Amino acid sequence: MAAAAVPGAQVRVRFAGQLASGFVLDRLAASEHPGRLGYLERVIAPEPILSSEIAVLARAVADRYGGTMADVLRLAIPPRHAAAGKAPASRACPAGNGTVGNGAGAAPPVSLGRSSAAGGADCGVPWVQYPDGPSFVAALAQGRSPRAVWSALPGPAWPQQIAGAVTATAMSGRGAVVVVPDARDLRLVDSALERSLGPGRHVVLSASLGPAERYRRWIAVARGEMTVVAGTRSAMFAPVADLGLVVLWDEGDDLHAEPRAPYPHAREVLALRAYLARSGALIGGFARTAEAELLVSVGWARPLTADRTERRQVAPEVHSAGADSELARDEAARSARLPSIALRTARAALETGPVLVQVPRRGYLTAVACESCHTRARCACGGPAELPGPGMPLRCGWCGSAIGRGCRSCGHPGLRAVVTGARRTAEELGRALGPAPVLSSGGSSVLDHVGPEPAVIVATPGAEPAAQGGYSAALLLDGWAMLGLPGLHAAEETLRRWMNAAALVRPASQGGRVVVVGVGEQPVVQALVRWDPATFAARELAEREDLRLPPAARMASVTGPPDAVDSLLAAVRLPAGADLLGPLPAPEGRAGSPQTPIRYLVRVPRSQGLELATALREGQAARSAAKDPGSVRVQVDPTVLI
Repeated sequence: MAAAAVPGAQVRVRFAGQLASGFVLDRLAASEHPGRLGYLERVIAPEPILSSEIAVLARAVADRYGGTMADVLRLAIPPRHAAAGKAPASRACPAGNGTVGNGAGAAPPVSLGRSSAAGGADCGVPWVQYPDGPSFVAALAQGRSPRAVWSALPGPAWPQQIAGAVTATAMSGRGAVVVVPDARDLRLVDSALERSLGPGRHVVLSASLGPAERYRRWIAVARGEMTVVAGTRSAMFAPVADLGLVVLWDEGDDLHAEPRAPYPHAREVLALRAYLARSGALIGGFARTAEAELLVSVGWARPLTADRTERRQVAPEVHSAGADSELARDEAARSARLPSIALRTARAALETGPVLVQVPRRGYLTAVACESCHTRARCACGGPAELPGPGMPLRCGWCGSAIGRGCRSCGHPGLRAVVTGARRTAEELGRALGPAPVLSSGGSSVLDHVGPEPAVIVATPGAEPAAQGGYSAALLLDGWAMLGLPGLHAAEETLRRWMNAAALVRPASQGGRVVVVGVGEQPVVQALVRWDPATFAARELAEREDLRLPPAARMASVTGPPDAVDSLLAAVRLPAGADLLGPLPAPEGRAGSPQTPIRYLVRVPRSQGLELATALREGQAARSAAKDPGSVRVQVDPTVLI
């Protein structure tokens, strides 16, 4: 096996009496291990599939998040498929849209028939709306590595702009990785890359592919047959050779957060990868998070935004139902769920095209209360009572048990809606807006696109279909339901959802209007009205710096049974000056149970983040070696703090 066991090869070894899979990281003449060494059981795949760049990245990600390199490699490398791995290099993937191979090995470098500098300017055409856009793309075409945090203008141009940056990178002979949150965005980027690069010059990686196809495409990238990769979260570890650019779209979407240990976030992984590979980076979306703003404030990246004049030309006209002028006209506008301005806007817009209505919750009535004393209806388990449909019995939103209609406080049988879902909203709008058809998009029934004819589209956040020619108007309802969530990211997540929906509306010059039901003086509403996510993100970051909250500080959550958590924290040597916050019942636990898991938060300055992650990882390793009872979950920089 000496010839086959090369660095990067996958092997089987006997560890603690059991066979386990692993990767050869290096071949050394001597070992630092003082004990007896074992033999390799066999070489699973003699072809090196773990590149040195991905190995270094996996170690860095494990160190940052307090995890193990093995856990990161499970996320980075898909399960091996024997038949796909044995395919000849030139036939790793069939030719076609979003796939690899033309029967002749690696695709030639992209060429537009111009020099790199001229070609960069040509590829920068989709970026002329941004003052620094053409120079950013030209730098990529010239082989440099600019880094930018991008606040995208509303409209459908963002896939073409990403494709332009990737094409410029490919012209310099380097590779690129593009990560988007979901399959719908991936289809848009896939089509844009094919138009820009040409067919068969990029590959799509996503979890929706079958095991054989996913491994076939992944191994083709590892062989260097394809240097441009687009995909969802798992594609952030794609082994692209000579990486020149990493792109992350809609960086605030929670789909970019990996739910498996060590719980890395695509934004942090790609930023770390760009640093290690000395590549360019483009991190953006319609909105901007405080984490992305931190990259700008420390000088790691430059802001890539359009000026105010350009924003006014392409953005829809945004009105707040709680604005002073509207309150003078309609005193109920602040508290009404469907104020008169929303109904007036929808009726007028239906004369020229479809209207989008965004509702935070799906279902019918997702929370109800007593009509007499206003006491919230709940199940015996503590879960909220919900009404799944008209005339249907109440049930628990957690356990699904049937719930009687009598109030537990006063016995009154009448109910009133507290939180209205998308289905009930569709009923109300159908009665209020006349003969226009009302369509729903959300849950298991998501519409991909709608036509230009008049219709009312009621959608939950993230399920808004694109409309041919754009929506004539959008109504953003129940903003209080999102802003009132007890989370650190509630305000910026609300703005992200609003801006993603408003970006589907026609420009104001074409009659596009957006009505947001909320208090007009709130900073998040003002950011939407001005279409200014950068200022809002800077304000969020400043407030978190004052309060020592992420990303201004590094935090870790430690969750598990009380005895196990206490023993881990007692054995760990936390950095000097660390704040230990808690304990509180864990969000996933049930209060009152003798086994209720608890949760601690550990806070340190950003400069001590790596020290905190290392201490917690060593504590977990000691518990595992001692086979201590109880499972403790450690998350560094968790997306949910409350």
